[in-house]
Order: sequence, then C-alpha cells, then structure tokens
Amino acid sequence: MSGALNPVALNIRNLEVAGAAGPLAARLYAGGAPGSKRDGLIVFFHSGGFVGGDLDEADEFLRHLASCSLQQLVLASCYTLATERPFPAAVEDAHAVLKWVKKNKAKLGWTGKRLVVAGIEAGANLAAVSALMARDRGGPELAGQILIMPMLDPGLSTCSMREIPADTSLACVADTCAASYRGYLPNAADRSHPYASPLQSSRLKNLPPALILSAEDDPLRDEAEHYGAKLASCGVTTTIKRLEPAPLQDAADRNDCACKAAALHEIGSFLGTLDEAPVPS
Repeated sequence: MSGALNPVALNIRNLEVAGAAGPLAARLYAGGAPGSKRDGLIVFFHSGGFVGGDLDEADEFLRHLASCSLQQLVLASCYTLATERPFPAAVEDAHAVLKWVKKNKAKLGWTGKRLVVAGIEAGANLAAVSALMARDRGGPELAGQILIMPMLDPGLSTCSMREIPADTSLACVADTCAASYRGYLPNAADRSHPYASPLQSSRLKNLPPALILSAEDDPLRDEAEHYGAKLASCGVTTTIKRLEPAPLQDAADRNDCACKAAALHEIGSFLGTLDEAPVPS
C-alpha cells in the first residue's frame, strides 16, 4: 500500500447492486490503470446512524483508500435506511450485496479471490453482522472485516459512552446514538438479537480476521474494543487499534475519519497480512 500522501489516479463509477428487496446505489473505486483485474475487493457500508447517510458520506476517505491500495477495489454500497424499513432490512441488504459481488466478479473487474467487508459507525455494525450472516448462511467466504468506530451496543452501556463530559462537543453523541437505535430497532426485543447487537452475540467463532479501529476520544471506543476482545477470545485473529484524537471542527465530523493517515496506515498493514495469507480455494 503506497503512502496516503501520494495517491494515484482513480477510476470511479456509479452502478447498481442487488439488495435483499431491490436495487441499491453503489460506487466502485479503482486506483491505477483501468482494465486490469484485482484480487481484492473491499465492500464498504457508510455511516449515518442507520437512519441517514449515503454514498457521499465517506467518499473522500474511500478515494484515499482506493488510490493508496492498488491491489484492492473498493465498492461502497447503500442500504435500506431505518426511516424506510427498520431492522433487519439493512443487514439483509448488506448480506445480499456480498452475495451479489461474488456473482458479478466480471462486471466489477475482480478475480473473486479475496473479499473484505468494511464500514464506519452504523456501517461497521452492518459489516460485523454481515460477517456473522456469511458464516451462518454458508457464504460468501470473507477474508477479513474492517470495523471503524463501530456502533455495536444498542444499550449504550459502555463507560466511554456513559462518561462523555457534558461540556465537550461530543456531549450530544449519546442522545444521537439513542435516537438512531430507536429508529433502527423500534421493537425492543430486537436489541438483544446478535444481528442487531453483535457485541451481545455468544457465537463469535469461525469469523474472518478483524481490524477494529477506535479513537481515543470517541464515545464508541469501548464497545469497539470490547468486541475485539470477544473476537480474540473466540480464536478470531483480531487487531485492535486506538487512534490518537483528531482535531475536528464539528463533532459530526468524527465519523469522517479525520485521522485519515493513521487509519489508512492501519488498514494497509491489515490488508498486507491478508495478501500474505493463503487464498481460499
């Protein structure tokens, strides 16, 4: 993975993928010369607290990622927002997209060898859950999962979430997360479902290697790290990294991964380990 400060030319195109109940908008990023097939594909799901967000949400970050990783294609996909249909619509979409990319390798310019699922915030929840679903439903086989500041605990019970100083720009985060979960999980019984709250899952074995990125000052930090610890205890190869705080002009920008250089470095290192691993037959 080349340095984040030396990006190469990008080829970007919009397309449609198949969700669980119909087509979804998607965007494919490819760095370097067009036409050549890539062994790696990262499927990425955006933030927005399950109730908002779109393909532009992480566009700048994904441009950096694709331009600095010439062996990987990056596909960002929309999913059904809770304002249209609540859980489990979004997670069913996420799994459907993974199945779609496996069936449409030629259209994407992908060899089909290595598939990684990724996301940020609510999208990282969907990435984690789609890894569970792929295991439970017999595929598609994943080489890895990248979870950036994931939302994994509808109960908002961790210390980093409960102990947000009231006089900081992050004071509203807990309220925002609570409102997001009310929209996504209107049925209280769903809040303990492992496909809604993977942190509560008691079945975390046989999952793909995970990279989990949190930030020192992020309220989602503890749930990210708790999930990583649970994965590791179940024998899943897991890398947990807590990034230094990034200066933000607006608290809402926390999910834009302002610490791009550090995040890209960790993702590049993680992908490098996957490249060295045996390719699934």
